[in-house]
Formats: sequence, structure tokens, C-alpha cells
Amino acid sequence: MAALHPARHPHPTDDWWRHAVIYQVYPRSFADGDGDGTGDLAGVRARLPYLAELGVDAIWFTPWYLSPLADGGYDVADYRTIDPAFGTLAEAEKLIAEARGLGIRTIVDIVPNHVSDQHAWFRAALAAGPGAPERELFHFRPGRGENGELPPNDWPSQFSGSTWTRVEDGEWYLHLFTPEQPDLNWAHPHVRREHEEVLRFWFERGVAGVRIDSAALPAKDPELPDFVESVGPHPYIDRDELHDIYRSWRAVADEYGGIFVGEVWLPDSERFARYLRPDELHTAFNFNFLSSPWNAERLRRTIDETLAEHAPVGAPATWVLCNHDVTRTVTRYGREDTGFDFAAKAFGTPTDLALGTRRARAAALLTLALPGSVYLYQGEELGLPEAEIPPERIQDPMYSRSGGTDPGRDGCRVPLPWNADAPYCGFGSRTEPWLPQPEGWSAYAADRQAGDPGSMLALYREALRLRRALPGFGDGPLHWLPAAPGVLAFARTDGLVCVVNLAVQPAELPAPARVLLASGPLDAGGRLPRDTAVWLRT
Repeated sequence: MAALHPARHPHPTDDWWRHAVIYQVYPRSFADGDGDGTGDLAGVRARLPYLAELGVDAIWFTPWYLSPLADGGYDVADYRTIDPAFGTLAEAEKLIAEARGLGIRTIVDIVPNHVSDQHAWFRAALAAGPGAPERELFHFRPGRGENGELPPNDWPSQFSGSTWTRVEDGEWYLHLFTPEQPDLNWAHPHVRREHEEVLRFWFERGVAGVRIDSAALPAKDPELPDFVESVGPHPYIDRDELHDIYRSWRAVADEYGGIFVGEVWLPDSERFARYLRPDELHTAFNFNFLSSPWNAERLRRTIDETLAEHAPVGAPATWVLCNHDVTRTVTRYGREDTGFDFAAKAFGTPTDLALGTRRARAAALLTLALPGSVYLYQGEELGLPEAEIPPERIQDPMYSRSGGTDPGRDGCRVPLPWNADAPYCGFGSRTEPWLPQPEGWSAYAADRQAGDPGSMLALYREALRLRRALPGFGDGPLHWLPAAPGVLAFARTDGLVCVVNLAVQPAELPAPARVLLASGPLDAGGRLPRDTAVWLRT
């Protein structure tokens, strides 16, 4: 096929985000600086040299704000206060500055769809009663049925269960997620004004960008009608009103040179691309790639579709293998079903970790060779597998709201192993971590891998070093090369080539070419074995 040349946004000033490698930090599980069992900002600050040596360009922090943690911090009570479990606002400001001094930018998380039920607005709304202006900031409605005993509509929840909760005065309030996360009314000007002020608050403290959680959900049909399958427009997903909101946000970001990345789960590529128009979001997560199985035909189709849907609006693609919500790559690729689907998660799924690790190493080189930016979830560079958490220790509401059938997301959120011989693998010093580390976790410790040239950490460090050193990687064109069935081969600029073998038989490599990096050893004939990737210079 012809090379895909994404158009550029007009008048770019600093387009670091078009080719950056962005490391996702889940603060509760990254590093515990004060020894209380919960990760914190002190722990992150102490590990900044590790991230600098790894070679990342930015850190994305999942919410670090004041929160009851009903949903891992995505139930925000106050955007201007750091949760005391993590530290203080002064520490956050120091972290942002210290990271920038190491050449690492900071991205924070904003959750516009909802707030915590402990947020001052919601507490005031409950106290004010039916018909009060405080309730107009949310979606309060009388119930249906003879005595209002039925929910106002039948919308399905993102987390199982009902989307409505009834309060003591008889009214109901909407929450697409948990009852502790009441949805905001984005038709109210005060909601819009407050979020723009929150953006300015963090941009003024030096953050380089904002990740927008559930970016396609905030706007609702004001009538809150029942949901009817396949009848548009959808009452609460991807509504046209959202684009005016994000255009206003973009104007704020442009004042500070900031950027946005949206969490946009949409099957319609044309609708998806609308969020990436030059006056809206800069980038959005590529969930089709994340959920694609380890299959050459499916991966190539996903890559082609991703580049094609981004090209008309001039936005760079983003690539991610895992995040804080999905099964870790090593585990997923070691299962019979190598794709990802929330509905398919189950306890006790058989996994071949050796196979999954081999494929995850190859996938790392594939991902880092593609045009655009890459998001790397903490612990992926260590090859961490998904942990199976004992049911009595699971904290994720997806587990409880499913009646215990869904294992939830805690398995990918287990605190990181830093030092093999230290208590709790060096995550903290005094108290057992908030989630249990499984037996054998020390084998993945960063200090042990740092001295092993064949480790996953060594592979990521070298790949990121080469990606930064070689201008042919990052944003730019991609050309597919002729290859045998089951083999992906493509060229970037400056003679750089990536070959990934997903076929049973070893694959011949282009000649003449020099091997820059391989995810595993070549065979005796210089061919690429199954589930192995290589970077070449021709």
C-alpha cells in the first residue's frame, strides 16, 4: 500500500507529543516513600532517576486528588487538593519541577463525567432538597412508578448494576459508574466554568498536558430518555455537544502550550476523528490496538485503520498495550484468547507466561516502531504478569458490583517490585502494601533486571534509547514491505525497518541489513524465530 503521511496541525510550536513515550504512573502502586503501604508522591520523586534512565518523555499520573477512593481515585472530591495518602500540593509542584529538570513532562488526569459523592457540590445538593439550584449541577429526577419507586430511565451502568440511586427525599440521581460517582450536568454553565478553572490551576503549576477520562460520556440528552439500541443519537455517548466543550478547553490549553489526550472508546472511526480536529483534542487513546489479538492480519488491519482515521485531521496516532484497567500484556498474550474484552474477564484463566513474555517483548518493539506516540503503563517494562488477587483483598468496584464474577482490575495494579531482597520487594519499608504482591514477585524486581542484559527492562531501555536517537522513529510515514504470511514488515524513514514474526516458521530478514535490536535471538541461519521482532537498518 502507499505510505500514509499524516497531515500536520497548523502552526505547531512544540510538537513533542506527536512522538513522545509517556509513562503511566498509578500512584498508589508505584513507590511508597513513607512506608505506610500506599504509593505516594515522595516515592515517585525518589524514582525519577529510574524514569529518566528508562528514557521516557513524560509521566501521566492517574488521579492524585482528594478522593474517598471508591474507584481508585476516579471519584474526585477536590481537584485543587492532593489526597493526603499521596502527599501535598507543594510536593506535587516539586515533583513537576524536578521531573522537568530531568527532561520529563507531567500529564494529569481530569474526570469530567462525574465527581465524588463527597465533593462539596454534591453534599450541598443533597442538603438543599428537590428543586434547589444546587441540584441543577447534577442529574436529579423524580422516579417513575406510582410512588416514584422506579428509576427515571433504564440506562445501563458502566460497572454493572443500576445507574440511579434514590435519596431520602425520594429523588434519584444519575451515576453511569458507581453510586459514589454522581454524574455532572454539563448543560450548566457553572460546571463548564469550574472545569476550565481547574485546567488553568494545573497548567499554571507547570503540567504539560491533561488526560481526559471517559471523554465521550459527559454530555447527556436533557430529556434523559430510555436507551434504545441502534437508535441515534445516543443519549449519553458521543453527543455533538461535547465538541463545543472541548473547543473551549483547547483554547485554555493553547494559552499555556498544553496538550490533551482523550479516553475515547468509539467504534465509528469518523466519529472518533472528530475529537482530534485541530481545535479540539491533540490525541486520543487507541483502544483498538490495545484490544487486538496477537495475530498478524488483525494487527496490520488495526494499524492501517488507526493511521487512516487520524490522517484527515492531522493528529498523531497513539499506541498502548496495557493500562490500569486492562489485563497485563504478558498474561494476555499467554492465553488462548490474546485479545482484550472486559466482558471476557474471568478468574482462573490458564496462562503460559513464557509464551506471553516472548510475545510481549516482540510487541514492545512493534509498538515503539509505529508512527506517533506511545503510552507505557508502569511495570510493563519489567514484564509484570497479571496477579490474581484473593477475593477478600479485592478493592475494585467492578468485582463487587458484578456479584463477584468479574475479577476486576486490581490484578494489574499490584505495587511494583523495586528491590528483590528488600521487604515487600522494595515498594515500601514498614507496612504491607494495599494490594498483596504475589509469590515470586521479587523475580521481576527492577534492581535484578537492571543487571541482566537479557531482561525486559534492558530491552525497553535500549529500545527507548534508539527511538530517541534515531529520527526515523516517532511521528512520520510508514511503508509496508513484502512479507510472508504471518509476518509484519514495515519501513520508516532513514532506512529503519521493523519485522515481527507471528508465523510458525522462522522468517527471512531483508538483506543487506544491520540488526539494531531484537526481542530475542535469531536462529542459527540468521532468521527471525516465531513471536520475535527485530529493528534493522538497511
